[in-house]
Amino acid sequence: MPVTQAPPVSFEDTAVAFASKSNAELRKMYGLFAAMNSNLLVKTGGGLMKTALKWNLPVKFAIKHTIFSQFCGGETIAECLPVIEELGRYNIGTILDYSVEGEGNDQSFDHTRDEILATIELAHRSTHIPFSVFKVTGVADSVILEKVQAGQKLSAQEQASYDRSRARVDAICKAAHRYGVRVFIDAEESWFQETIDALSYEMMALYNKESAIVYNTYQLYRHDRLDVLKRDYENAVRGSYQLGGKLVRGAYMEKEARRAAEKGYTNPINPTKEASDALYNEALAFCVEHADHISICAGTHNEASSLLLTQLMQKHNLRPGDPRIWFAQLYGMSDNLSYNLANAGYNTAKYVPYGPVESVMPYLLRRADENTAIAGQSSREFLLIQKEMARRKARK
Repeated sequence: MPVTQAPPVSFEDTAVAFASKSNAELRKMYGLFAAMNSNLLVKTGGGLMKTALKWNLPVKFAIKHTIFSQFCGGETIAECLPVIEELGRYNIGTILDYSVEGEGNDQSFDHTRDEILATIELAHRSTHIPFSVFKVTGVADSVILEKVQAGQKLSAQEQASYDRSRARVDAICKAAHRYGVRVFIDAEESWFQETIDALSYEMMALYNKESAIVYNTYQLYRHDRLDVLKRDYENAVRGSYQLGGKLVRGAYMEKEARRAAEKGYTNPINPTKEASDALYNEALAFCVEHADHISICAGTHNEASSLLLTQLMQKHNLRPGDPRIWFAQLYGMSDNLSYNLANAGYNTAKYVPYGPVESVMPYLLRRADENTAIAGQSSREFLLIQKEMARRKARK
């Protein structure tokens, strides 16, 4: 067998997928995902949680020890340390994701910058944190980003604000380069994504000369993103720097469609899920074929795409632990992917959101909505947990 050949990966192996979970933890997950199979319960429960927190009702403890503990690492970086160590025991990295939506002012932007710098500093000291991540709207005014993309003239005050935002992005990327920590710049809405892209390319040209430190994010549910990825590759080759790319399907589908209809322009989203899947898989193939100049992280919960990437790596004689290729899933979801990939030797990480319970509620409600909305996602998680519980019971 060639040295590049990995052990066969089975995403059905629940013994591996839930090796870190006690019987009590499995039962807790079972109840949570059973609840998320109900659209009505998710919608009603989410509204009640938001109202209760707004009125300072004593529900924080219950939230923190149910949905929050399933999908978040803690309220602070320090609280995330046990999660980081636990994942590390199974060769799974942690990507600390500060999931607090800012207040849109300089004080909030500076605080977010400092928080991201703290994750980079911790990543430098830890063998279990391969990446940091941030959203540009966490350190910049989205209204100004949109005006820049539209080519509108900024006022002197707006230009000064944009310059401060660019300096925050540079401070994060410069620290990442200094410490040798890779950093993802997340994708956002299409009406200011080009501004984010431009900042990403500027940072790559500065800090990706030796290896990929700065990664831009490509939402492949947008029909133009593969062309953009290919263009960015050519620009990176010409500019003598490495292209870093995080490949995801996307997170703003309904919002994008609604705005396109309101503004009267063509919806940037692929017309079908199948079209997005095909584009995503084409992007994986392109990146692996050009791994000499592209480093990627496949951020996906899609089993077919994850399996395809392992096959593409074998086809091109790339060993499972090749540092240019990573897999990533959200904490609390798709453990059958993360743990089985890591067990087979592939570079694998979990996005671990953190922040005060009340501040990350928008994130938690999106997770609940997505688990319900993604065809079969909650049912898939639920059935895998059932399978593992039955397997353990049969062994007694």
